[in-house]
Amino acid sequence: MTEPSEQNADDLKKDPDRRNFIAELGAFVIGGLVGLMPLVSGVMFLLGPILLRKKDSEGNDGFIRVAELSSLPEDGTPTRIVLRSDVRDAWTFYRDRIVGSAYFRRMPGDQVIAFSDTCPHLGCKVDYQASNKCFFCPCHQSAFELDGKRRNKTPPRDMDDLKIDVRDGVIWIKYENYKTGEAKKEVIS
Repeated sequence: MTEPSEQNADDLKKDPDRRNFIAELGAFVIGGLVGLMPLVSGVMFLLGPILLRKKDSEGNDGFIRVAELSSLPEDGTPTRIVLRSDVRDAWTFYRDRIVGSAYFRRMPGDQVIAFSDTCPHLGCKVDYQASNKCFFCPCHQSAFELDGKRRNKTPPRDMDDLKIDVRDGVIWIKYENYKTGEAKKEVIS
Protein backbone atom coordinates (compact mmCIF):
# COMPACT_ATOMS: atom_id res chain seq x y z
CA MET A 1 0.00 0.00 0.00
CA THR A 2 1.20 3.46 -0.78
CA GLU A 3 1.43 6.13 1.75
CA PRO A 4 -0.77 9.23 1.49
CA SER A 5 2.18 11.52 0.87
CA GLU A 6 3.26 9.42 -2.14
CA GLN A 7 -0.29 9.40 -3.55
CA ASN A 8 -0.56 13.21 -3.28
CA ALA A 9 2.77 13.59 -5.04
CA ASP A 10 1.53 11.43 -7.98
CA ASP A 11 -1.73 13.45 -8.21
CA LEU A 12 0.22 16.70 -8.20
CA LYS A 13 2.37 15.43 -11.06
CA LYS A 14 -0.76 14.56 -13.14
CA ASP A 15 -2.72 17.81 -12.44
CA PRO A 16 -0.07 20.20 -13.77
CA ASP A 17 -0.02 18.21 -17.02
CA ARG A 18 -3.79 18.73 -17.46
CA ARG A 19 -3.57 22.38 -16.49
CA ASN A 20 -0.62 22.95 -18.81
CA PHE A 21 -2.50 21.29 -21.68
CA ILE A 22 -5.42 23.72 -21.39
CA ALA A 23 -3.05 26.70 -21.04
CA GLU A 24 -0.97 25.54 -24.02
CA LEU A 25 -4.09 24.93 -26.13
CA GLY A 26 -5.39 28.41 -25.28
CA ALA A 27 -2.01 29.98 -26.13
CA PHE A 28 -1.92 28.05 -29.43
CA VAL A 29 -5.43 29.23 -30.45
CA ILE A 30 -4.82 32.86 -29.46
CA GLY A 31 -1.39 32.84 -31.12
CA GLY A 32 -2.91 31.39 -34.30
CA LEU A 33 -5.59 34.07 -34.40
CA VAL A 34 -3.07 36.85 -33.77
CA GLY A 35 -0.79 35.44 -36.48
CA LEU A 36 -3.66 35.06 -38.93
CA MET A 37 -4.69 38.73 -38.74
CA PRO A 38 -1.65 40.15 -40.62
CA LEU A 39 -1.95 37.39 -43.19
CA VAL A 40 -5.61 38.17 -43.90
CA SER A 41 -4.87 41.91 -43.97
CA GLY A 42 -2.01 41.38 -46.44
CA VAL A 43 -4.13 39.23 -48.74
CA MET A 44 -6.96 41.79 -48.69
CA PHE A 45 -4.48 44.58 -49.46
CA LEU A 46 -3.08 42.70 -52.46
CA LEU A 47 -6.50 41.67 -53.78
CA GLY A 48 -8.14 45.05 -53.10
CA PRO A 49 -7.82 46.46 -56.63
CA ILE A 50 -9.13 43.23 -58.13
CA LEU A 51 -12.16 43.20 -55.86
CA LEU A 52 -13.12 46.82 -56.56
CA ARG A 53 -15.64 47.38 -59.32
CA LYS A 54 -15.16 49.89 -62.14
CA LYS A 55 -18.21 51.88 -61.17
CA ASP A 56 -17.74 55.54 -60.52
CA SER A 57 -18.69 57.13 -57.24
CA GLU A 58 -22.27 57.75 -58.48
CA GLY A 59 -22.75 54.17 -59.69
CA ASN A 60 -23.14 55.06 -63.38
CA ASP A 61 -21.41 51.99 -64.87
CA GLY A 62 -18.56 53.95 -66.42
CA PHE A 63 -20.64 56.85 -67.74
CA ILE A 64 -19.35 60.34 -66.97
CA ARG A 65 -21.61 63.36 -66.54
CA VAL A 66 -20.73 65.85 -69.28
CA ALA A 67 -23.06 68.84 -69.41
CA GLU A 68 -26.63 70.02 -69.76
CA LEU A 69 -28.13 69.31 -73.18
CA SER A 70 -29.11 72.98 -73.42
CA SER A 71 -25.40 73.98 -73.38
CA LEU A 72 -24.84 72.53 -76.88
CA PRO A 73 -25.71 74.62 -79.96
CA GLU A 74 -28.98 73.49 -81.55
CA ASP A 75 -27.55 73.81 -85.08
CA GLY A 76 -25.23 70.80 -84.65
CA THR A 77 -21.99 72.78 -84.46
CA PRO A 78 -19.34 70.55 -82.84
CA THR A 79 -18.33 71.56 -79.33
CA ARG A 80 -15.19 70.22 -77.68
CA ILE A 81 -15.72 69.43 -74.00
CA VAL A 82 -13.03 68.38 -71.54
CA LEU A 83 -14.18 65.32 -69.59
CA ARG A 84 -13.54 65.06 -65.87
CA SER A 85 -14.17 62.14 -63.56
CA ASP A 86 -13.00 60.39 -60.41
CA VAL A 87 -10.24 57.92 -61.30
CA ARG A 88 -9.12 54.79 -59.44
CA ASP A 89 -5.67 53.44 -60.25
CA ALA A 90 -5.10 50.24 -58.28
CA TRP A 91 -5.01 51.46 -54.66
CA THR A 92 -5.07 55.19 -55.36
CA PHE A 93 -8.24 57.26 -55.81
CA TYR A 94 -8.10 60.64 -57.57
CA ARG A 95 -11.05 63.06 -57.49
CA ASP A 96 -12.14 65.19 -60.45
CA ARG A 97 -9.32 64.43 -62.91
CA ILE A 98 -9.24 65.15 -66.64
CA VAL A 99 -9.74 61.83 -68.43
CA GLY A 100 -9.95 63.15 -71.98
CA SER A 101 -11.97 65.35 -74.30
CA ALA A 102 -14.48 64.80 -77.06
CA TYR A 103 -16.57 66.63 -79.65
CA PHE A 104 -20.31 66.75 -79.09
CA ARG A 105 -23.00 67.57 -81.65
CA ARG A 106 -26.63 68.22 -80.83
CA MET A 107 -28.73 66.80 -83.63
CA PRO A 108 -32.45 67.28 -84.43
CA GLY A 109 -34.78 65.78 -81.85
CA ASP A 110 -32.25 66.49 -79.08
CA GLN A 111 -30.13 63.52 -80.14
CA VAL A 112 -26.44 63.86 -79.28
CA ILE A 113 -23.48 62.28 -81.03
CA ALA A 114 -19.91 62.37 -79.76
CA PHE A 115 -16.50 61.64 -81.23
CA SER A 116 -13.15 61.22 -79.56
CA ASP A 117 -10.91 64.16 -80.43
CA THR A 118 -7.96 61.78 -80.78
CA CYS A 119 -7.01 61.08 -84.40
CA PRO A 120 -7.17 57.35 -85.18
CA HIS A 121 -4.06 57.71 -87.35
CA LEU A 122 -1.34 58.50 -84.79
CA GLY A 123 -3.16 59.94 -81.78
CA CYS A 124 -2.82 63.67 -82.36
CA LYS A 125 -5.67 65.96 -81.26
CA VAL A 126 -8.20 66.72 -83.98
CA ASP A 127 -9.43 70.31 -84.41
CA TYR A 128 -12.77 71.52 -85.73
CA GLN A 129 -12.41 73.90 -88.68
CA ALA A 130 -15.59 75.95 -88.88
CA SER A 131 -14.57 77.51 -92.22
CA ASN A 132 -14.31 74.08 -93.91
CA LYS A 133 -17.04 72.45 -91.77
CA CYS A 134 -14.80 69.48 -91.01
CA PHE A 135 -12.49 67.98 -88.41
CA PHE A 136 -8.80 68.25 -89.23
CA CYS A 137 -5.69 66.66 -87.73
CA PRO A 138 -2.66 68.95 -88.12
CA CYS A 139 -0.11 66.13 -87.75
CA HIS A 140 -0.61 64.36 -91.10
CA GLN A 141 -3.55 66.19 -92.69
CA SER A 142 -6.18 63.63 -91.71
CA ALA A 143 -9.61 65.13 -92.39
CA PHE A 144 -13.09 64.04 -91.31
CA GLU A 145 -16.65 65.04 -92.18
CA LEU A 146 -18.97 66.37 -89.47
CA ASP A 147 -20.42 62.86 -89.11
CA GLY A 148 -16.91 61.51 -88.35
CA LYS A 149 -16.34 59.82 -91.74
CA ARG A 150 -12.82 60.20 -93.08
CA ARG A 151 -12.27 62.52 -96.05
CA ASN A 152 -8.92 61.13 -97.18
CA LYS A 153 -6.90 57.93 -96.99
CA THR A 154 -4.48 59.08 -94.26
CA PRO A 155 -6.48 57.88 -91.24
CA PRO A 156 -7.02 54.11 -91.11
CA ARG A 157 -10.67 54.52 -89.97
CA ASP A 158 -13.38 57.08 -89.24
CA MET A 159 -13.30 59.11 -86.04
CA ASP A 160 -14.08 57.03 -82.98
CA ASP A 161 -17.68 57.54 -81.89
CA LEU A 162 -18.49 57.32 -78.20
CA LYS A 163 -21.54 55.99 -76.34
CA ILE A 164 -23.89 58.73 -75.20
CA ASP A 165 -26.89 58.71 -72.89
CA VAL A 166 -29.15 61.72 -72.32
CA ARG A 167 -31.01 61.52 -69.01
CA ASP A 168 -33.36 64.27 -67.87
CA GLY A 169 -31.62 66.87 -70.04
CA VAL A 170 -28.12 65.85 -68.91
CA ILE A 171 -25.53 64.33 -71.27
CA TRP A 172 -23.58 61.29 -70.04
CA ILE A 173 -20.73 59.67 -71.97
CA LYS A 174 -18.90 56.36 -71.72
CA TYR A 175 -15.41 57.59 -72.52
CA GLU A 176 -12.92 55.06 -73.85
CA ASN A 177 -9.51 55.31 -75.50
CA TYR A 178 -8.87 53.38 -78.70
CA LYS A 179 -5.73 52.05 -80.36
CA THR A 180 -4.38 54.29 -83.06
CA GLY A 181 -2.95 53.28 -86.43
CA GLU A 182 -5.33 50.30 -86.77
CA ALA A 183 -8.21 49.89 -89.22
CA LYS A 184 -10.30 48.15 -86.57
CA LYS A 185 -11.59 50.16 -83.60
CA GLU A 186 -10.21 48.48 -80.47
CA VAL A 187 -10.47 49.71 -76.87
CA ILE A 188 -7.27 50.19 -74.90
CA SER A 189 -7.82 48.61 -71.48
